[in-house]
Amino acid sequence: MSKAEPTAVTNDSTPAAEGGGPSGRVQSLERAIILLQATADSAPDGDTASNLAARCDLNRATAWRLLSTLEQFGLVERSPVTNRYTIGFTVARMASAAGFDGLIRRAHGTLSRVSEQTGETANLAVVQQLGLTYIDEVTPPVVLSAKWLGRQVPLHATSTGKALLAWLPEAEADALLAGRLEAYTDTTVTDRARLRAELEQTRERGYSVCVGEMERNLYGVSAPVLGGRDRPFAVVSIWGPQDRVPESRFTTLGPLARAAADEITRAAQTL
Repeated sequence: MSKAEPTAVTNDSTPAAEGGGPSGRVQSLERAIILLQATADSAPDGDTASNLAARCDLNRATAWRLLSTLEQFGLVERSPVTNRYTIGFTVARMASAAGFDGLIRRAHGTLSRVSEQTGETANLAVVQQLGLTYIDEVTPPVVLSAKWLGRQVPLHATSTGKALLAWLPEAEADALLAGRLEAYTDTTVTDRARLRAELEQTRERGYSVCVGEMERNLYGVSAPVLGGRDRPFAVVSIWGPQDRVPESRFTTLGPLARAAADEITRAAQTL
């Protein structure tokens, strides 16, 4: 849709649309936020105003005006060739300044319960531009554990990384794996075809596994925390030394990680 698109009849000039009702919520702002979320979910190709309006159950003229305003402030960008809208640079700049306190606050109870239930360490890592960063960790009191907070790890050599890769479009996963896949231990998967096959299995069962692939004695499972269009924005992990987290426990721990990730997905929707 071009900027010359004709407008249609709309009732958005009513006081309720502009000023909000007794709750104090502003309907036009709510609609703009819904459109922004739908635009984000349409990544990486973006979508047209007509399609976004339909997905958000909005009048096309209303959607077009809101998108034009968002574009003016750099929150969305419109391709002059395809007329598709994508997320703008302003959103990326704002996101880079954001912290993770809200997500940690909502996820910490889940991690604590999982750690208590399994007797192992439970972690939460968030997806960032070049990979994953651990932002929260709960360790049983009697367990001495490595501290992962603030660390980034190789994606192909950890269950956390493989949980991210398995739920990304193949082109994006390949971009994150550019260059040689380093072998950290004798179990690290460095063959790309074999890694792809493992990522397919990961999606089928709902969680990833690691058998001492970055540190020989550390085993674990991970599951993605999914947002719009089932894109991962964080990963939940349960892991420990091989003698406490052998492969025989994966079929029990994996579904627990998956359930915890689903719970955090629901909690994050209230952020």
